[in-house]
Amino acid sequence: MSFPGQSLQRAWHLVDAKNQTVGRLAGQISQILKGKHKPTFRPNKDMGDHVVVINAEKVQFSGKKWNDKLYRWHSGYPGGLKERSARDMMARKPEEILKKAVLGMLKRNNLRHQSIEPRLRIYSGPDHPHTAQLPPGTTTPLPAHPRSKSGDFHFGLREYNSQRTIGTVRSGSDTTTKGT
Repeated sequence: MSFPGQSLQRAWHLVDAKNQTVGRLAGQISQILKGKHKPTFRPNKDMGDHVVVINAEKVQFSGKKWNDKLYRWHSGYPGGLKERSARDMMARKPEEILKKAVLGMLKRNNLRHQSIEPRLRIYSGPDHPHTAQLPPGTTTPLPAHPRSKSGDFHFGLREYNSQRTIGTVRSGSDTTTKGT
């Protein structure tokens, strides 16, 4: 498959992180940054789009992760291991929680460091300076996750999962059974 690099068009996506689970949201954002949602995806080329995330301070964790999840880093000096819980990290830098989750789902290579990381923009509030790049009223509705608790996810098979039994034919308003 040959794909000329001149025809690559980068779109801008606005994602509202309000009441979204961190890991599921990060997985969907990382796919957009890599360009896997496009039919012209190549793993060795930069095909991704720009992503602007708003309301990063309103993300959610499942379970007891607010207290149990620890963010660790080292200063490089002896005894320089530092750690913060997710609750403390949210109070200090709410954008870093989502940024660490998204970048943790990307391979550590030159493509990530030079091309993909600069296209991720995370803001803690609803305001952002990228209104000129985004069409008015644009938000990227992320699809519901199959394991969501909403109960209305149907894998596209809702019409086949009606209350029919095998051997029943539905025509119009009446239902008849197949004869032998």
